[in-house]
Amino acid sequence: QVQLVESGGRLVQAGDSLRLSCAASGRAFSTYTMGWFRQSPGKEREFVAAINWDGVGTFYSESVLGRFTISRDNARNTLFLQMNNLKPEDTALYKCALRTDSSAGYDYWGQGTQVTVSS
Repeated sequence: QVQLVESGGRLVQAGDSLRLSCAASGRAFSTYTMGWFRQSPGKEREFVAAINWDGVGTFYSESVLGRFTISRDNARNTLFLQMNNLKPEDTALYKCALRTDSSAGYDYWGQGTQVTVSS
């Protein structure tokens, strides 16, 4: 089993920065791809960013490319999402996820942390 716990979400102003964290426990965190997703009321869950097990390969959605940075600290079993120049449309519940099988979808999810960006 894997437990993922997100933190760092809060109310901020447009243009502010915020860093989210995701603490993992229960499994070999360092060997798996991790990702961030977000969901707003009435909208489908949206991919935000992903990072390979070694932190070398990163992937971003077009909506956050150039503003968000995903990173990981395998020694601390922690995933991060640095969010800069936040916009009201970034308001969502942000969840981290872990993928154990590269040919399948993400199979472990956290409960999420709320990010609200006011204009």
